[in-house]
Amino acid sequence: MLDHMTFRVTDIQRAKAFYSAALAPLDYSLSYEGFHGVNILGFGYPDATEPTGQKSDVWFIDGPSPHGGPPATTGCHLAWRASSRAQVDAFYQAAIAAGGRDNGAPGLRPDYHPDYYGAFVIDPEGNNIEAVCHLPA
Repeated sequence: MLDHMTFRVTDIQRAKAFYSAALAPLDYSLSYEGFHGVNILGFGYPDATEPTGQKSDVWFIDGPSPHGGPPATTGCHLAWRASSRAQVDAFYQAAIAAGGRDNGAPGLRPDYHPDYYGAFVIDPEGNNIEAVCHLPA
């Protein structure tokens, strides 16, 4: 089970605006913002089992890694679980309105399984992000 993921971005303010909008329909919000030699953003969702009441599982850092590599994480696929098809639709609309590019409008993907309802958007760094609901209508 994954606990959290960190992605590098070229523009932390752009990432903040985009992900604040795109993830809001999935009950995510900005949970941390700080500077520790680099700018860091954390996004999380309500979780009563966490000490803060929120589980921050997606993090963004600006600038290249001190260990080398590209300055931004690109070409990744990130999928967030939605509790309803309406949340998938809202995620897609919010992400597109925030500057994302369409990579698959909301709809059933029966090749995955009969109830797989997802939407895909390319984020500002070129990552394929998705919201998916696995429940029947």
